[in-house]
Amino acid sequence: MTMTEPAADPRYPVGKFQRDVEATPERRREWLDEIAQTPARFRAAVQGLTDEQLDTPYREGGWTVRQLAHHLPDSHMNAYVRFKLGLTEENPPIKTYDESSWAQLDDTRTTPVQSSLTMLELLHQRWVNLLRSMTDEQWTRTIQHPEWGPVRLDFMLAMYAWHGRHHVAHVTRLRDRMGW
Repeated sequence: MTMTEPAADPRYPVGKFQRDVEATPERRREWLDEIAQTPARFRAAVQGLTDEQLDTPYREGGWTVRQLAHHLPDSHMNAYVRFKLGLTEENPPIKTYDESSWAQLDDTRTTPVQSSLTMLELLHQRWVNLLRSMTDEQWTRTIQHPEWGPVRLDFMLAMYAWHGRHHVAHVTRLRDRMGW
């Protein structure tokens, strides 16, 4: 996976995801390991934060840490379903969702962060079990994204490995900046 250098742009603390990924079996193992570690890394990133800190945006105009904590299981739940569809149907169309609108819903403000951390852990147990069971041939299966066209499952694996790392870095960089 090619990454741009982490820039001064706080939206992309680990660089922007690049679509020109080369999915070798070794790279797939690396991405799968990253996905497996995301729940623990995110839990560690938010460990000990107060409600006031959880309600702090990671950047000006950005989501709060609380919104990020709820976004990760929302996003990865969609990814899990996309993988299941891709494994059981021929190039199935997937539905996108308005993640910014999801982040504004009342459950994001009122559900304890602990609920989403637990949800992320349990979801990743299932998802990682599914991913580890996949054959080389299954990684080349596709889903039909409404904006990108056919997308291979190994590309999705790379993207979601980056996605977890990306949001963990939002929190850890905020903590560093704020001295938390």
